[in-house]
Amino acid sequence: MKWILFAVGALAIIAGIFALQTLFIAGEFKRLLPHFAGSREAVTGIPGPEDITIDPRSGMAYVSSDVRPAARGDGPARGDVYGYDLGSPDPELINLTRDFPGTFHPHGISLYSEAGYSRLFVVNHRAGADAIEVFDVLDGGLHHLRTVQGELLSSPNDVLAVGPNRFYATNDHGSTTSLGQNLEDYLRLPKSNVVYFDGSRFAEAAGGIRYANGINSSSDGRKVYVASTTGLRIRVYRRDPDTGALTFDYDLKLRTGVDNIEVDPLGRLWVGCHPRLLTFARHLADPSRPSPSQVLKITLRPHKPALVEEVFLDLGETLSASTVAAVYRDAMLIGAVLGDRFLHCRFEVLSGDRGRGDGS
Repeated sequence: MKWILFAVGALAIIAGIFALQTLFIAGEFKRLLPHFAGSREAVTGIPGPEDITIDPRSGMAYVSSDVRPAARGDGPARGDVYGYDLGSPDPELINLTRDFPGTFHPHGISLYSEAGYSRLFVVNHRAGADAIEVFDVLDGGLHHLRTVQGELLSSPNDVLAVGPNRFYATNDHGSTTSLGQNLEDYLRLPKSNVVYFDGSRFAEAAGGIRYANGINSSSDGRKVYVASTTGLRIRVYRRDPDTGALTFDYDLKLRTGVDNIEVDPLGRLWVGCHPRLLTFARHLADPSRPSPSQVLKITLRPHKPALVEEVFLDLGETLSASTVAAVYRDAMLIGAVLGDRFLHCRFEVLSGDRGRGDGS
């Protein structure tokens, strides 16, 4: 009997230690001080603007929007990709995929440009089988070109286009069941991966990642950045442009739940983050419960540690659960996983330090 009581007591202590450790790692004890050096305006009437990317030549922002709780169902709700022209003095939202046929629940997006044309790659949570949709950008609109599916595209979150027909995609979970995915999240199991599509087939490019989320690359295409949300870091890989192979290089440990990654013309990373991951999980279950929003700017420096700056923090009063921050000239657009808005922010001072979207 004593041994049973001892075992029960020991298990209770272990469970308590694990719970405290989980709360600490998730940032629930973290002190948060709201700030932003500039103005902010809510752009409303757009559900779940989870990912945003901006064409640095024109200032056109592409916004992935969906009613997220319905994202994997067959209900009447559907999503769209919107345009928001930052090159205009008075930008307005324009639905660019109104005519897309069939199920459309967009998630991560990536813009690929070559001389003369651009293509937008979009994660689509189709009923029954997820896909990557490819659109040509023509005459200010999006024209559907093809749908790419494959067994290795099991739980896609974000996409990185590296050619007119080639891309990487993150699978944020290795498990396909709800129980398995919850265990991955709360036990921080490294079960997710990155897959590569070479134009004809998929292959795994990197594995052993804790919740692979946003993905992007350096301007020369030789580095790939992968957000590990529950790993609280960005994983940096060396990329072979010929084969698409990824080789792990190093981790950027950030102590926050990193989400999508945007890269400005100066090569700096702009990252939407969730500084309190368990609060974020509660927000997903009940959107009325706010979750803090955080934006980090990361300057990668040769032979020196990366310079990490927190440029925006909100407790969820203006915007809950930021997922992405994309910059153009003096503007920054911050998206969120739920809600009906994104933020159009303007920096207080326009300088070369902000990273002009036109490359100047």
